[in-house]
Amino acid sequence: MPSITFISSSGEARTVDATNGSTVMETALQNGIPEIEAECGGACSCATCHVYVDAEWTEKVGGPSPMEEDMLDFAFEVKPESRLSCQIKVSDTLDGLKVHTPARQG
Repeated sequence: MPSITFISSSGEARTVDATNGSTVMETALQNGIPEIEAECGGACSCATCHVYVDAEWTEKVGGPSPMEEDMLDFAFEVKPESRLSCQIKVSDTLDGLKVHTPARQG
């Protein structure tokens, strides 16, 4: 079972187990991770599950799709490592993934 570490905007880290095939957003919601609002429920139609993928993981996670890039336009403080967590599928290759949550969601 892969694990994901969520690092809050204040620097607090919390590692949780994730289920293969779920998304990083679903994992956050199931584990009560603060700063992930997920208003659209994972439909890639808002930017309230915005995360920053840790630099060591950006290549493995990959970049956003064109639709995701459009939605990131609505996020606050977008950076090159920005992703919508609803668009990152959990798999064994992402075991140990680290994502940072922004203080404010779009």
